[in-house]
Order: sequence, then C-alpha cells, then structure tokens
Amino acid sequence: MDFCHATVSIIQRSKGRSAVAAAAYRSGTKLTNEWDGLTHDYTHKTGVVHSEIMLPTHAPPEFADRSTLWNSVEQIEKARDSQLAREVEAALPRELTREQQLALVRAYVKDNFVDKGMCADFAIHDKGTGNPHVHIMLTVRPLKEDGAWGAKCRKAYDLDEHGQRIPDGKGGWKNHREDTTDWNDKGNVEIWRAAWAAYTNRALEAAGQPALVDHRSYKRQGIDKIPSVHLGPAASQMEKRGIRTDKGEVNRQIAADNKLLKEIKARVTRLYNWTKAETEKPAGQQSSIASLWEAQQQLKQPTTRTGRIRALQENAALFNFLNANGIRSMQQLHEKISGLNTRYYDLRGEIVKAERRIATLTERGEMWKQYSQYKAIRKQLDKEKPAKRELFEQRHSRELLLYEAAARYLKELKESGEEITPKAWEREISKLTAAKDVKYMDMRAMREELKAVERLKKAADRLARQEQEQTKDRGPER
Repeated sequence: MDFCHATVSIIQRSKGRSAVAAAAYRSGTKLTNEWDGLTHDYTHKTGVVHSEIMLPTHAPPEFADRSTLWNSVEQIEKARDSQLAREVEAALPRELTREQQLALVRAYVKDNFVDKGMCADFAIHDKGTGNPHVHIMLTVRPLKEDGAWGAKCRKAYDLDEHGQRIPDGKGGWKNHREDTTDWNDKGNVEIWRAAWAAYTNRALEAAGQPALVDHRSYKRQGIDKIPSVHLGPAASQMEKRGIRTDKGEVNRQIAADNKLLKEIKARVTRLYNWTKAETEKPAGQQSSIASLWEAQQQLKQPTTRTGRIRALQENAALFNFLNANGIRSMQQLHEKISGLNTRYYDLRGEIVKAERRIATLTERGEMWKQYSQYKAIRKQLDKEKPAKRELFEQRHSRELLLYEAAARYLKELKESGEEITPKAWEREISKLTAAKDVKYMDMRAMREELKAVERLKKAADRLARQEQEQTKDRGPER
C-alpha cells in the first residue's frame, strides 16, 4: 500500500503571502491584488494543465471569476495577520488519465468542501516528470445565504452548572470566542486526508488499477521507520554485556538509515517551503540566484585550512548543482527542489517496501531454520514408547513448542498459496538488499545536493536580517 501525499496549510498575510498571489501562481495567470495594488504575473509558468473554480449554490455568480473571488477575500480581511485561504495540495495517481484525475478532484472538492459552503479554486500541475498534483485553495470565511461574507467567529458567554452567565467582576459576563463553522477543527486535516485516500482508491478501482493508497503517515502504517530486528534473549544479553552481535549490527545500521531518512526529509522540506514562498513574492521582491550567489560567497570565511578547503568544496558543489540543472531563476530552483521532494518520497517508499519484504522473507527463513532444527526431536518423540513419552515431552518442552510454532507458521504459509522455498528466499533477500543499497546511495547524493542549496538559503537569511536591521536603524517613517 502506497503513502498518499496530501498536505493542508494556511495562506496568511502575517507571513507575507496573499490569496491573490497564490491563486495567480497556481492557475498560471496574471492577477492584481486590489488590497495592496501589486500585480502578480505567472502567465509564463509551465505545467498548469487545468484550473477551475467550484462554488456553493448560495455564492455570488461573479465569484466564478478568479480575480473577483480572491480580491473579495482580500478586501473583507482587514487585519495584517489575517488568514486568507486554506490550501490542500495532493499528489494525483499517475495511473489515471487526465480526465479521470479531473473527475477525482471534482468529486473530492464538491463533497468535502463546496457542499460544506466553501468556495474552491483548484489547479492541476503536471510537467510530465512523473509528479502530477493538485492545488486546492479554499475560502476560510463562511458565506451567508444572501451571498455576503459572514463572520469567522462570534462571542459566546461562559455558563455555570445551572446554565447561567458567569459575572466577570467588572460589570460584564465571562465570555470566549468560538468559530462560526467547524472548518478550523484540527481533526479536519485527518478527515480530509482520509477522504482523499478513499476517493483516490475509488478512482483507481474504477479505472481497473490494483494499486491502493493510505492517507496515514508511514509511521502510523508501521513503516515510517525501518523496523529493527528482534534480538532475542541470547543476543540481548550479549549486547548488554558490550558484546557486539550480528543482529545488533543490523539494528545499528537500521538506526543510521532511519537517521538519514529523517535528516533528508527535514532538509528538503525547509528548502521546498523557502523556494515556494520566494516564488510567490511579487517579481520585484524575489531573490535572484545571481544576488544569492554573490551573497553566499561573502559569508563568513573559516579561519582554519581544513575549514577553507571545505568551504571551497561546498562552493564548487553549489556551482555544479546550479550549472548542471540549468538553474538561473528562483522559479527554476523551486521546481528542482520540488522534484527532489518527490524523488525523496519515491525513494523512501521503495526503500521501506524493500525493507518490509526483506523482513517478511527473513521471518520465513528463520521459521524454516527453527522447523529444521527441532524436527528431529519431534520425530524422536513419535518413536518413544507410551510409558516414556510424557517424560520426554517434559524434558524437551521448549524445543517441541518451537517446532510446533514453526510447523504451524509454514503450514499456514503453504495454505495461503506460498511455496516453501528457503533458497529462493535467500536469493530474493540478497537482490533486494543490493537494490536497497543503491537507493541509499541515491539518497546520500540527494543530501549533498540539498546541502549545497542550503548555502543559498543561508545567504538569503543573512540578507533578510541585514534589511531588517537597516529598517530598524532608519526608524519609523514620518
């Protein structure tokens, strides 16, 4: 079962974002934000294969126009820290045709959001690189029946056990704010992701595709981390005494592999979020690759010879990365990082799938060895005379129990249609291990690429701090 990639986030003014800019970027169009007067032109953006607005029945018909809808949102939200929109980003099954993908998105959006009263603006992106996905922007403020925007929250009075208002001691009543809808309920993220998995599976089954997805994280499926092997009492005691065992070495390698996966995920997520935020800024405010290149070369230079050599190596790695991928703009950098993000999840899925198969085959092999090891004792029991049988069972109870457990396991395996082929299991384990090692090499190469790009982000952070300090020094404008 594959992992279903679907994320939910909020577009907020406090983070320098706007709903109009986000909508323009996702739809590949040119829109002007009437709230701040900025124009966002993304008509050059490639890979936008479809965009569409879906509205609840009581929404004003003019909201079918993207500019009208999101400018209305910008105008109704007065605060500088307003939450403007919610976004759901989900991977689309590559097994489906474009028409099937579109039908999947429309059904999901209608049933889970539009029918609940939200306006939805979605765009399907596909550059033909094996990463089709959909961006779904949703309004967060409810609409009244007459089509006007309603309140996000209302004042509610605190009540005592008798249902009476509680005085606040200041001549008023204790109260609190509560949402007018349940759209902000934290449990919705889980519900929406589960629904996406269910709708995706339904679409795949209708298309005659056997592949299924699961909305739960790898961890909740039991595969987020590669499971360690069971040491057993003998190996556990040896490890506790400081004696390294084969199984202990396997677990130490698994721990290192899990650490690598976690590290790369954190790196790629940080860079993906940074480049995404940069591409959504107005053209004049986006960082340029050239300026960041110059800035990163001016970062504080190490004083030791080893440090200087490492800095030169990192500088060379960044140059090679940008040059090899033809990256000249922040948009191109974001697309590359997005590709690495997709590649990471693909590799991790393949690695975990291999590990699970290896674990299954290893268990089968261990059960076969256990069966073979104690089979002779079981045969000897059958040869014992009735008078001595009970005594023999008492002396060899542990071995007989282990034999019976292994025999039962292998019998059930055979009844399920699997053949008992220990040598074939060993060959498959060796083949999977070799393939898995290659994928880990790819992961380590990806980590080096991400480390190179982090020099640009470090330079961007430094420039941002300098700009803040200069603004602070100038003081408030009069």
